[in-house]
Amino acid sequence: MSDSEEGKSKQKKESKKKSSAPPKEYEERVKAVNIIAHPLANKKSTKKLYKLVKKGSSAKHVRRGVKEVVKGLRKGEKGLAVLAGDIYPIDTISHLPLLLEEQEVPYVFVPSKHDLGAAASTKRPTSCVLIRTPKKDFEAQDIYDSMMKEAKEYKPQSVIVKT
Repeated sequence: MSDSEEGKSKQKKESKKKSSAPPKEYEERVKAVNIIAHPLANKKSTKKLYKLVKKGSSAKHVRRGVKEVVKGLRKGEKGLAVLAGDIYPIDTISHLPLLLEEQEVPYVFVPSKHDLGAAASTKRPTSCVLIRTPKKDFEAQDIYDSMMKEAKEYKPQSVIVKT
Protein backbone atom coordinates (compact mmCIF):
# COMPACT_ATOMS: atom_id res chain seq x y z
CA MET A 1 0.00 0.00 0.00
CA SER A 2 1.38 3.41 -0.89
CA ASP A 3 1.60 6.33 1.51
CA SER A 4 -1.30 8.13 -0.16
CA GLU A 5 -3.56 5.07 0.14
CA GLU A 6 -2.68 4.69 3.82
CA GLY A 7 -3.45 8.36 4.40
CA LYS A 8 -6.84 8.00 2.70
CA SER A 9 -7.74 4.92 4.73
CA LYS A 10 -6.77 6.74 7.96
CA GLN A 11 -8.96 9.69 6.96
CA LYS A 12 -11.91 7.36 6.31
CA LYS A 13 -11.50 5.71 9.71
CA GLU A 14 -11.25 9.09 11.44
CA SER A 15 -14.30 10.44 9.60
CA LYS A 16 -16.29 7.36 10.63
CA LYS A 17 -15.32 7.95 14.24
CA LYS A 18 -16.39 11.59 14.04
CA SER A 19 -19.73 10.81 12.35
CA SER A 20 -20.80 8.37 15.05
CA ALA A 21 -21.76 11.00 17.59
CA PRO A 22 -22.42 9.87 21.14
CA PRO A 23 -26.09 9.23 21.88
CA LYS A 24 -27.96 12.25 23.16
CA GLU A 25 -29.13 12.25 26.72
CA TYR A 26 -32.79 12.50 27.70
CA GLU A 27 -32.47 16.15 28.77
CA GLU A 28 -30.99 17.16 25.40
CA ARG A 29 -33.75 15.37 23.49
CA VAL A 30 -36.46 17.07 25.57
CA LYS A 31 -35.22 20.46 24.33
CA ALA A 32 -36.26 19.51 20.76
CA VAL A 33 -39.81 18.50 21.72
CA ASN A 34 -42.82 20.28 20.15
CA ILE A 35 -45.29 22.35 22.12
CA ILE A 36 -48.11 19.80 21.71
CA ALA A 37 -46.15 16.94 23.30
CA HIS A 38 -48.22 16.45 26.47
CA PRO A 39 -48.03 14.14 28.41
CA LEU A 40 -44.30 13.70 27.95
CA ALA A 41 -42.92 10.59 29.60
CA ASN A 42 -40.19 11.10 32.19
CA LYS A 43 -36.77 9.50 31.79
CA LYS A 44 -37.67 6.25 33.56
CA SER A 45 -41.01 5.88 31.77
CA THR A 46 -39.37 6.60 28.42
CA LYS A 47 -37.00 3.67 28.89
CA LYS A 48 -39.92 1.44 29.87
CA LEU A 49 -41.90 2.56 26.81
CA TYR A 50 -39.01 1.82 24.44
CA LYS A 51 -38.65 -1.62 26.03
CA LEU A 52 -42.40 -2.21 25.68
CA VAL A 53 -42.35 -1.16 22.01
CA LYS A 54 -39.41 -3.48 21.36
CA LYS A 55 -41.16 -6.45 23.01
CA GLY A 56 -44.45 -5.61 21.27
CA SER A 57 -42.71 -5.35 17.92
CA SER A 58 -41.15 -8.79 18.29
CA ALA A 59 -44.56 -10.22 19.29
CA LYS A 60 -46.31 -8.52 16.31
CA HIS A 61 -48.51 -6.33 18.55
CA VAL A 62 -47.38 -3.03 17.02
CA ARG A 63 -48.65 -0.68 14.30
CA ARG A 64 -46.00 1.80 13.13
CA GLY A 65 -46.52 5.16 11.47
CA VAL A 66 -49.38 7.62 11.18
CA LYS A 67 -51.24 5.81 8.37
CA GLU A 68 -51.16 2.43 10.09
CA VAL A 69 -52.13 3.86 13.48
CA VAL A 70 -55.10 5.76 12.00
CA LYS A 71 -56.16 2.62 10.08
CA GLY A 72 -56.00 0.58 13.28
CA LEU A 73 -58.05 3.16 15.19
CA ARG A 74 -60.70 3.21 12.47
CA LYS A 75 -60.92 -0.58 12.69
CA GLY A 76 -61.57 -0.23 16.42
CA GLU A 77 -58.25 -1.49 17.75
CA LYS A 78 -57.42 -0.55 21.33
CA GLY A 79 -54.12 -0.34 23.14
CA LEU A 80 -51.49 2.25 24.04
CA ALA A 81 -50.26 4.88 21.59
CA VAL A 82 -46.70 6.17 21.83
CA LEU A 83 -46.04 9.40 19.91
CA ALA A 84 -42.72 11.07 19.18
CA GLY A 85 -42.42 14.61 20.47
CA ASP A 86 -39.77 15.89 18.06
CA ILE A 87 -41.80 15.64 14.85
CA TYR A 88 -41.49 18.51 12.41
CA PRO A 89 -43.79 19.77 10.93
CA ILE A 90 -46.25 19.28 13.78
CA ASP A 91 -49.14 18.98 11.31
CA THR A 92 -48.16 15.40 10.50
CA ILE A 93 -49.29 14.17 13.93
CA SER A 94 -51.34 17.06 15.34
CA HIS A 95 -54.64 15.28 14.62
CA LEU A 96 -53.65 12.09 16.46
CA PRO A 97 -54.19 13.17 20.09
CA LEU A 98 -57.77 14.22 19.30
CA LEU A 99 -58.45 11.01 17.38
CA LEU A 100 -56.99 8.93 20.22
CA GLU A 101 -59.11 10.78 22.82
CA GLU A 102 -62.26 10.21 20.75
CA GLN A 103 -61.47 6.48 20.55
CA GLU A 104 -60.60 6.45 24.28
CA VAL A 105 -57.10 5.14 23.59
CA PRO A 106 -54.49 6.39 26.09
CA TYR A 107 -51.36 7.96 24.63
CA VAL A 108 -48.04 9.31 25.79
CA PHE A 109 -45.21 11.21 24.10
CA VAL A 110 -41.55 10.25 24.08
CA PRO A 111 -38.81 12.75 23.16
CA SER A 112 -37.20 11.03 20.15
CA LYS A 113 -38.54 9.69 16.86
CA HIS A 114 -35.16 8.05 16.19
CA ASP A 115 -35.23 6.06 19.43
CA LEU A 116 -38.89 5.16 18.86
CA GLY A 117 -38.06 3.84 15.40
CA ALA A 118 -35.13 1.85 16.75
CA ALA A 119 -37.33 0.34 19.46
CA ALA A 120 -39.96 -0.56 16.85
CA SER A 121 -37.33 -2.55 14.91
CA THR A 122 -37.13 -0.22 11.90
CA LYS A 123 -34.18 1.60 10.44
CA ARG A 124 -36.22 4.74 9.89
CA PRO A 125 -37.45 7.15 12.57
CA THR A 126 -41.06 6.50 13.55
CA SER A 127 -43.52 9.25 14.47
CA CYS A 128 -46.03 7.06 16.28
CA VAL A 129 -46.68 3.51 17.38
CA LEU A 130 -49.85 1.78 18.53
CA ILE A 131 -49.22 -1.14 20.85
CA ARG A 132 -52.34 -3.24 20.49
CA THR A 133 -53.91 -4.82 23.55
CA PRO A 134 -52.02 -8.08 23.99
CA LYS A 135 -53.98 -11.33 23.96
CA LYS A 136 -52.20 -13.72 26.30
CA ASP A 137 -48.67 -14.95 26.93
CA PHE A 138 -47.27 -11.47 26.24
CA GLU A 139 -43.76 -11.24 27.63
CA ALA A 140 -44.01 -7.62 28.79
CA GLN A 141 -47.57 -7.64 30.19
CA ASP A 142 -46.46 -6.04 33.48
CA ILE A 143 -44.77 -3.13 31.68
CA TYR A 144 -47.82 -2.74 29.43
CA ASP A 145 -50.16 -2.56 32.44
CA SER A 146 -48.02 -0.01 34.30
CA MET A 147 -47.66 2.22 31.22
CA MET A 148 -51.41 2.01 30.52
CA LYS A 149 -52.11 3.08 34.09
CA GLU A 150 -49.69 6.00 33.79
CA ALA A 151 -51.14 7.12 30.44
CA LYS A 152 -54.73 6.93 31.73
CA GLU A 153 -53.88 9.24 34.65
CA TYR A 154 -53.30 12.06 32.17
CA LYS A 155 -56.25 14.43 31.86
CA PRO A 156 -56.05 16.43 28.59
CA GLN A 157 -58.39 19.17 29.82
CA SER A 158 -56.08 19.99 32.74
CA VAL A 159 -53.13 21.08 30.54
CA ILE A 160 -52.69 24.79 30.03
CA VAL A 161 -50.14 25.65 27.38
CA LYS A 162 -48.31 28.92 27.99
CA THR A 163 -47.45 30.87 24.88
